[in-house]
Amino acid sequence: MIFFTSDNHYSHANIIRYANRPFKNAREMDQEMIRRWNSVVEDEDIVYHLGDVAFSSPGRLREILHQLKGSIHLIVGNHDRAALKVSHHFQSLQSMLEIRIPDEDAAQGSQLIVLSHYAMRTWNKKHWGSWHLYGHSHGALPPFGKSFDVGVDCWDFTHLVPAGEGENGSVGRGSKIF
Repeated sequence: MIFFTSDNHYSHANIIRYANRPFKNAREMDQEMIRRWNSVVEDEDIVYHLGDVAFSSPGRLREILHQLKGSIHLIVGNHDRAALKVSHHFQSLQSMLEIRIPDEDAAQGSQLIVLSHYAMRTWNKKHWGSWHLYGHSHGALPPFGKSFDVGVDCWDFTHLVPAGEGENGSVGRGSKIF
């Protein structure tokens, strides 16, 4: 299965206050987000993380990454200094990425999705039905067309929006996003 997420900010104590997260401290936040991640993702799954994975030392991030299931592709965000120092723990690092996901309802049997840390008003093949997934805004931006914030603050810290699941094209945990 393929999942999308963004803006975990592992070990970032100030994000608790900034994004009004329901945790006492960074350690509690880290443990709970790791638990929720692993309750959904299996070892063979692919996760596209759209940036700001951690605000920590490289050593602490390495500890966290060793606990997470799935193969992680990182779209680099503005708080990914530690991630760049442990880049070998990711399947790939990109500043932006276009992927095609199998979708029997889409033209040619696949859906184009443009992945970026930052929200965009326009993106490749937008007028042809492509999707844009982003993070960075911590839920502060309203959806725009087929553009959605996949950050953890929008998805109850389960922080994963599965691709190709659910019904009626709805968005949410366990739901189809395109």
